[in-house]
Amino acid sequence: MLALFETPAGFALFKVLDEGKLSKVEDLWKEFSTADSARKIVKLKAFSKFENTSEALSAATLLIDSKPSKGLRKFLRAHCEGEALAVADSKLGNAIKEKLQIDCVHNNAVMELMRGVRSQLSELISGLAAQDLSPMSLGLSHSLSRYKLKFSPDKVDTMIIQAIGLLDDIDKELNTYAMRVREWYGWHFPELAKIVQDNILYAKAAKLMGDRSNAAKLDFSEILPEEVETELKEAALISMGTEISDLDLMNIKDLCNQVLSFAEYRAQLYDYLKSRMNTIAPNLTALVGELVGARLIAHGGSLLNLAKQPGSTVQILGAEKALFRALKTKHATPKYGLIYHASLIGQAAPKHKGKISRSLAAKTALAIRYDALGDNPDNTMGLENRLKLEARLRSLEGRELNRAAGSAKGKPKIEVYDKDRKTGAGGLITPGKTYNPAADAVLGPTELSSEREKNEQEKKRKDEEAGDDTPMNGVEKKKKKKKKGTDIEDTHAAEDGVAGPESEVVGKKEKKKKKKHAAEDAELQNENIEAGEKKKKKRKHPEADEEVEAPSEKKEKKKKKKKHDA
Repeated sequence: MLALFETPAGFALFKVLDEGKLSKVEDLWKEFSTADSARKIVKLKAFSKFENTSEALSAATLLIDSKPSKGLRKFLRAHCEGEALAVADSKLGNAIKEKLQIDCVHNNAVMELMRGVRSQLSELISGLAAQDLSPMSLGLSHSLSRYKLKFSPDKVDTMIIQAIGLLDDIDKELNTYAMRVREWYGWHFPELAKIVQDNILYAKAAKLMGDRSNAAKLDFSEILPEEVETELKEAALISMGTEISDLDLMNIKDLCNQVLSFAEYRAQLYDYLKSRMNTIAPNLTALVGELVGARLIAHGGSLLNLAKQPGSTVQILGAEKALFRALKTKHATPKYGLIYHASLIGQAAPKHKGKISRSLAAKTALAIRYDALGDNPDNTMGLENRLKLEARLRSLEGRELNRAAGSAKGKPKIEVYDKDRKTGAGGLITPGKTYNPAADAVLGPTELSSEREKNEQEKKRKDEEAGDDTPMNGVEKKKKKKKKGTDIEDTHAAEDGVAGPESEVVGKKEKKKKKKHAAEDAELQNENIEAGEKKKKKRKHPEADEEVEAPSEKKEKKKKKKKHDA
């Protein structure tokens, strides 16, 4: 069995002399207590030395990823023929077995063997002293650390993170100190707080003036505008403040000096942050500005971590608390986070801030990736995207009336009316259409009533034919066709203009039941005069007269019978 051991100087291949010792893992460390006993267990077979530091670095980086280098593969092919190979990394053993067809062994005994070889390495490898091995290990570790760190002085976003954090802290301290100056000096000159609104100008005026009685003979032209200076001097003469001692004024001036020094340092720090942002993330700076871009980088941890985030995450970065609260309560999620303070969103109307923030976040995500992963980027991409976003904002603020909703390319196509319009003039080619009353088609009740009349005539004809075959008394016929007889009687009576007392009673009842058909019957009489004359001729037969009188006589009998019973 052979054992592969990696050293900073090169690869060593040891021959295991006594494999039986490997079965006793607990006692294996005793065999490497001295150099002589170690030589009885293993013996150096071959050693492949690195030519330079770059070769050692490349081999070490591949071993970290459990991959054999080209020199290692060549070395093993030359010295490992038909023998098993003990390795300290099981993944490396699998790679060697797959590529070189060499059986590899990795277990607890092999790990103890490697530990013993490491303890007696300088004795087992001739020519490799301990004083030579230590600088090699240190140099290789430094090279490997620099390689893994991938240090680039142009991409030091840590400076930006520290600078924006310090800038925010200075703003808080500056506001605290300025409010303290206002409250402290306000006991002596309370009117000055309303006259001078800016904190820095207030501190400068308080430091220069000291006691308010000195205001009349001092020149504030370098600090304040002329009208503000005049108002200050007039208020100093009639101030309601209390008198304070010189010691108090001295402490107030010291505090004013602190405020002014903080303001000066903040301006310097902002200039530094601005230059670093333009160097490291120029496209991000062009889109959202220096402060917002620096806060996004600080919130993301680094520019590279921020480049891994999608546009939707960049949009709500900084509003995580509101996002999770909205998800928990099932309310609307926030539309923006730190990106809300960008100038493009500030220019938009309240109803358009959501759309602009979504568009800005998408472009910002692209700019961050270009800044983080691009080679020598400039701010060309950021400026182009900013122009597009400004055009988008203008289109939202003043949308054209002929613009279709959801279409990005101007006015929609209206095929129905385009054929009637002149090219470019917009006027109609065809004249306006006028109303034509002759084309109206009125569907009155005439057609319906004529069809109804034909049906009634056919029924009457059938009844008359049936009446010729039956006896003249008409009693049986009256029982079978009572309703039909009453309708026929009413219609004939109206057409003849002659009605007896019985027919009048029946006619009134029928008119009450059928008011809707009265108008139709009247029109029917006017339009169908000829049909009416034919009916009058038919009504002159005696059989029809007896047929009409029969139901009236029957009704009179029924009425008499009812009165008699009552």
